[in-house]
Formats: sequence, C-alpha cells, structure tokens
Amino acid sequence: MNARRPSRRTAAFRLLCLLLLLSLGSAFLTGCGHKPTQAQVPPPPSIPQEKEKPAVTPPPGETAGQNQKIEIPAGAKPIFEETGMASWYGAPYHNRRGSNGEVYDMNAMTAAHLTLPLGSIVRITNLKTGNSALVRITDRGPFVEGRIVDLSLAAAKALDVFLPGTAKVRLEVMQAPASLATGGRWAVQIGSFTGEKAAANMAEHLQKRYQTAQVLKFRSPVGVWWVRVRVLDDDRQRATALAREEETPEGAVFLVRLD
Repeated sequence: MNARRPSRRTAAFRLLCLLLLLSLGSAFLTGCGHKPTQAQVPPPPSIPQEKEKPAVTPPPGETAGQNQKIEIPAGAKPIFEETGMASWYGAPYHNRRGSNGEVYDMNAMTAAHLTLPLGSIVRITNLKTGNSALVRITDRGPFVEGRIVDLSLAAAKALDVFLPGTAKVRLEVMQAPASLATGGRWAVQIGSFTGEKAAANMAEHLQKRYQTAQVLKFRSPVGVWWVRVRVLDDDRQRATALAREEETPEGAVFLVRLD
C-alpha cells in the first residue's frame, strides 16, 4: 500500500517552518556569541609645558645701560683722589636695585663706593696698564677690607680688571652732586654673617647699646646677612665713632654714606 504523498500545501508549510527555525537558530547563536572587542587605550597624559619666564627688564627710563655715555667738561680737574684696590661685581646683583634706586646693569659703566655721594662721576685708572675710564657711582661697596671701589663688569673689562679680578687703581672724583666733606646720611654696616641667627644676635646687641640708633638686618643677594646701624640725625661723626668701636669675627665694619 503506497504512503500518501504530502500535499503541496503541507510541503510549503514544512519548508516555511524549516526556514523559520534556521533563522531563529542563527539569531540565537549570534546573540550568545562574544563579539571580539578592541581594547580602548587611553591617550597619554599631556605633559604641562613650563611657561617661558619673561626676562627681568628695568622699568622704562632705566635702560640704556652700556649705551650711556659719561662726559665731563673739558679741562675738569679732580676734587678728590685716592689710591687702592679695585674689584668688580656682576651676577647675582645684575638687574637688582642698587643703592641709588636704579636697576643695576653690569653692562653699564658704573661702580660702587662706600662714601662718595651717589651720582658722582669718577675717573678710574689702572696703575699697571694705564687704562682709564669714567664711571658713575650708583651703589655701595665693596664690603671687603682693603678695597676702595667695586666696578661693574663693563668697567672691569675696560680697565683690565675683569680677568685678574682685582687691580691697584687711582680714583679721581671729577664731579659730585653733593659735598664730599659735609652733609650726607650716614650709617655703619657690619658683617657678613653666614646665618640669620648670628645677624639677629648682633642686631639685638647693637640696639641695646645704641638705643637711639635704627638697627636693621637684611640678606644680601649672595645669601649672607648684614647688619646696618643708622645713627641718630645721620651724623657722620657718630657713625665714624661707632665704626671704630664695633668689631665682629664675621666680616668687618664699614662706614657707609646712604645718599
């Protein structure tokens, strides 16, 4: 007896079911499978760039430096003269305020002196080489015993003092904005102390001893400490007497004109 052949309708229905099962199976397998994932590598951290530090420049009107030309009247004669050792100073004093309030430019023809009025024009002559130059006194120093003048870098090069570091010179004051013999504001500078505590102890001692004086301790650009005593009424004789009375194992004692 022959089995009945499925009708066309039944065959089509079976084919549709088969296709439906295959489709569902594919979707199931796809859904359960793990898609390969790509590792998300974070970008490297950005490195902060150091900002360019602006150059320290003097305020307007205080530049000119090496371009300044110092002149004196023809036939001018010295009003004061002394002979002694010269040295020079540059960094770390460069671009810092000098005693006259101007920004110190080591490339300008300037110098430091302990007692000449600020703004004085002096002629310095190297006694060994004969080289001579005019400089303007803008600062105080040198605070080293046995030296009479501290030259800027430019002046030291002009006078052949740069390489040896020191030289014996003749100093002639050609012009001065104030009297060399009278007036002035005077003080005594003591030190240099390697530590602040030693400077503070000296300042306390001096304040007790000279109760009418103003005592100040301060740190220099090279890191040492100084003590400055400004006497009553800025009297030069009082300051001179104090300078002779005081002594310290750290550094020396100097009479200083403040103006």
